[in-house]
Amino acid sequence: MATPDLEPYPHLFIGGRWAEPADGAHVDSIDPATGRPWARVAFAGPGDVDRAVAAAREAFAGPWRRLPGHERAALLRRFAELYQRHAPQLARIESRDNGRALRESRVDVGAHHQWLHWYASLADKLSGRTIPFDDSVHVFTSRLPVGVVAAITPWNVPLMSAIWKLAPALAAGCTVILKPAEHTPVSSLELARLVEAAGFPPGVVNVIPGGPEAGAALVAHPGVDKISFTGEGATAKAILRNGADTLKRFSFELGGKAPHIIFADADIEQALNAATGSAWALCGQSCALGSRVLVERPVYDRVVEEFARRAAKVRVGMPLDEATHMGPQAHAAQLEKTLSYVGIALGEGAELVAGGTRLDDGVLAGGYFVAPTVFANVNNDMRVAREEIFGPVAALIPFEGEEEAVALANATEYGLAAGLWTGDASRAHRVAARIEAGIVWVNTYRFLRWSTPYGGMKHSGWGRENGLEGLDAYLETRTTVVSTTGRFPDPYAQ
Repeated sequence: MATPDLEPYPHLFIGGRWAEPADGAHVDSIDPATGRPWARVAFAGPGDVDRAVAAAREAFAGPWRRLPGHERAALLRRFAELYQRHAPQLARIESRDNGRALRESRVDVGAHHQWLHWYASLADKLSGRTIPFDDSVHVFTSRLPVGVVAAITPWNVPLMSAIWKLAPALAAGCTVILKPAEHTPVSSLELARLVEAAGFPPGVVNVIPGGPEAGAALVAHPGVDKISFTGEGATAKAILRNGADTLKRFSFELGGKAPHIIFADADIEQALNAATGSAWALCGQSCALGSRVLVERPVYDRVVEEFARRAAKVRVGMPLDEATHMGPQAHAAQLEKTLSYVGIALGEGAELVAGGTRLDDGVLAGGYFVAPTVFANVNNDMRVAREEIFGPVAALIPFEGEEEAVALANATEYGLAAGLWTGDASRAHRVAARIEAGIVWVNTYRFLRWSTPYGGMKHSGWGRENGLEGLDAYLETRTTVVSTTGRFPDPYAQ
């Protein structure tokens, strides 16, 4: 039964219908701005996973994979129009569920329909190619949907991650089971309502919030052909072990410890705008966070001073307040993790120049708020510089010259994103070409669009999302060889 003062979400979305959990539960979703429940949500159990997989397999074998590309595109466009119309409501729900400042959520969620439109434009263009060989054969390739996809999304950007997976998967002709993170299930259930209103065939998209048990059942299920996961590296390794027996396809978008390099010849004011913005965006809960700020020695003191000054200008507050720049951490465990790294950094000899404390006065009492934090005199061997914190913690590291900047930037197990600022166009190309990261931003930062591939090297992931490469992840290639003579020699003729 739903608690009267909580928003009720008592059903899973399976096979085009809203259904009570068969062997799951109903769980409170916590508002990170208050530390109190705000919604009551259905969670799937293993039996519910079985139902979702069966529905997705039936839809894939039936109407969906046979639907012409232009008709899939029409449904995606209808979905996009509904999403755009409901974006303000979705942004508020996401901010309530994960604590992101509404001013950030509104900009992010307000652009998601563009992903749906862009992939809709590709749905009827999944052509193969003809391979010349000789006159005896006609050889060609076809592009086929990989099958049933389990899309497992994170708690920091649940809607963005869901759209990044749904748009190419549906354009490719796959069916999808969406499992949002257990901390942030509500916005994905709202997304299911738009799927229903758009008129997708039953089972094409299924939404089943759940905890680790449901996630493990989904990953191990023999009826799932592909896992698309965004989250922590440790979870990705567990997914690989759990899904290995069924030889699934995997794509992973994992963590990062992005270097944000500021050369002395850069436009320092613009570099500071980007560096401080990217250090504290989403309360630091971004895999592309520019948390390692590498600063050339001649401008290092100025950058440290400006980081401290700007940290004091950040308005930390309730997420739905229009004046708020930065909301809370998304859950209590993440708050504790961030605060623990403050102690670790101090113990290693880093200099705390701003923040480093929990904020719990007045209306912030009970919430998971932390001040924007800046450490100076950090070296790249410190844990605060090497490990992903997922909090608003910037580590400012000095360097001398281009060679050291590149060496420091690459001295990490991660390779998701990087940024650099310089007034020298030759240096920009030279340095960008040497950085080991899936995306490098030059004189800008966190430029993400539907057409630009995004993903990591090293421990930051497998494969890419967005762009044509994002569509490739949901397609298989079949080669067909047709004899033009119909002749095949008898191997035993002599």
